[in-house]
Amino acid sequence: MQEFDVTVIGSGPGGYTAAIRAAQLGFKTAIVERDKLGGVCLNWGCIPTKALLKSAEIMNKLKHLGDYGLKVDGSGFDFPKIIQRSRKVAEASEKGVQFLMKKNKITIINGTGSFKKDKTISVKDKDGKEIEIIKSKHTIVATGARARTLPGIKFDEKRILSSTGAMLTQEVPAKLTIVGSGAIGMEFAYFYNAFGTDVTVIEMLPQILPVEDKEISDVVAREFKKSGMKIHTETKTESVEVKGNKVITKISGKTNDSFESDAVLLAIGITGNTENLGLENLGVELFKNAIKVDTNYKTNVDGIYAIGDVALINEKGKPWLAHVASAEAINCIEKIKGHAAGDIDYNNIPGCTYCQPQVASVGMTEEKAKAAGYKLKIGKFPFSANGKSRAAGETAGMVKLIFDEEYGELLGGHIVGAEATELISELVMLKSLEGTGESIIKTIHAHPTLSESILEAAGVAYGEAINI
Repeated sequence: MQEFDVTVIGSGPGGYTAAIRAAQLGFKTAIVERDKLGGVCLNWGCIPTKALLKSAEIMNKLKHLGDYGLKVDGSGFDFPKIIQRSRKVAEASEKGVQFLMKKNKITIINGTGSFKKDKTISVKDKDGKEIEIIKSKHTIVATGARARTLPGIKFDEKRILSSTGAMLTQEVPAKLTIVGSGAIGMEFAYFYNAFGTDVTVIEMLPQILPVEDKEISDVVAREFKKSGMKIHTETKTESVEVKGNKVITKISGKTNDSFESDAVLLAIGITGNTENLGLENLGVELFKNAIKVDTNYKTNVDGIYAIGDVALINEKGKPWLAHVASAEAINCIEKIKGHAAGDIDYNNIPGCTYCQPQVASVGMTEEKAKAAGYKLKIGKFPFSANGKSRAAGETAGMVKLIFDEEYGELLGGHIVGAEATELISELVMLKSLEGTGESIIKTIHAHPTLSESILEAAGVAYGEAINI
């Protein structure tokens, strides 16, 4: 039996961050991982998908080289090589985590961990043989989540795809149906459309990217339709059936129809990985396949914690994002150490979608701010009026800022357009400091930059815009 101060089950962004911070604070630390270090994010999600999206972005640029006065003969693509590059990026990231574990003297135990009734952790190999027993003062469950599917439908990763299958296919499907239009659905819609796939998107709610401000999602829908995608909102997927080498999808709602495609990607959310952890042996409380925790990430069982996508602080839920898991990891460990770490403000979490145009936001949408009873000042500035955007040929999109009329505090920041996911950090920082529109207006922004659009949007809200 090995003994540790802190043991982390799962090595995704939450898990490996928790292990590193624990080691930094002097805890004897171990991490249990059944697969590759880095979890879904580094190996099958955040990082490799961004490699794919970069290829798609360059492909789309090639289609418009004439706009920049450039000519290239014989341009095309090698799809298997695009997938291969994405896998190499993931492999490099996994090696990076291996280095960090060694650097911080963290013990790595390869296997599947589960709790026994005495709170010790049994680690088994792939054949189910117990290879290790761990005794730990504090155990953090960071097992993440997996893709949800529709009732009666299983992923075969050939015709019925999860995001993992969608990033590994070696051929470009002629037709692809995507059920769900959150960040994952929209990123893959953009990726496959760039390489010639006929993409159809199905969304139950009235808009794509349902968590975003409507004006922002409308920009993406307009740009996607320009590129040839078909988008069905307020539409329910009634059935998905594989017939030979095709998939038949039946829909109802605005349109009652059925259509054929080569594959269907289900991007309808995730469900926590709570099975086979032995949580029932300890009486750990669950809610809808997630582990219930308090604001210190403690479960109802002393010494057992949960963070990331597998953890639920309240029944309203929280964003399923890698950076949320990492923040929770640090917060949890610092509270275990006894540091005066405040609680995470889940109203100040940036959300990012990496299709083109990119989408990034923080705080309230206009609709939610009004529903909360605020009187608003709203400033909108189009990238078509920004000099850097025009020079770069990236004029689609805008910045939309929502301020409380009474105090001027930023309630919500929304960006759709080139580099939106990089620009959002200014607004996250401002909001964390309870900054105001005046704070932005009085901050000198470099010229020419895309970030000037944030300055101008604040100016619009207060009647001080210069360039519009």
